[in-house]
Amino acid sequence: MSHSKLWRQAAFGILITALLAGGLTGCTTTTSADRESTLTQREQLDSDVQKTLARLYRAVPESRSLAQQAEGVLVFPGVLGASFIVGASHGDGELLIDGAKAGYYTTTSGSIGFQAGAQSQAVVYLLMTEKALNRVRSDNSWSVGASAGVAVADIGANGQITNNTANKEVIAFVMNNQGIQGGVSLNGARISKANP
Repeated sequence: MSHSKLWRQAAFGILITALLAGGLTGCTTTTSADRESTLTQREQLDSDVQKTLARLYRAVPESRSLAQQAEGVLVFPGVLGASFIVGASHGDGELLIDGAKAGYYTTTSGSIGFQAGAQSQAVVYLLMTEKALNRVRSDNSWSVGASAGVAVADIGANGQITNNTANKEVIAFVMNNQGIQGGVSLNGARISKANP
């Protein structure tokens, strides 16, 4: 074998080794930064969840006792929707059981219609039965519209939750910057476990 051929093979081997070493170092650094970023995002989400619940309890005092009776509380502090003819929304949230964190979740939905603009809403699901909690905690994603036991909270003129709402498996509250929203449909929303 000629010297030039050996030299090229050796140079090629050194180049591959250097690239792999650099690539692996880069991956390690990126992974560490990603972990820190995820941790920071989760800490911010934890804080936003507590603020959202406090806001809900101020707006609808009766919701606090319902939350205490619930098997679980699923909170999405900021579901951002953007649409122009075809709409979509996404938000990150947290499941609380007896006030303690029990997992992270995402919600997504899509719709088609003549609508324009972007808005952010907070959505809180009170899972009033063990069946509702198990549906959320299962490995499969949960489609809100497929369940007849879900009701968006109906707040009466006196600020109380109507009986029509209070007897459901899942009671949902939707809030925007102005306060509690009524007449909102959550059909089509899909809730899935987020990666730890």
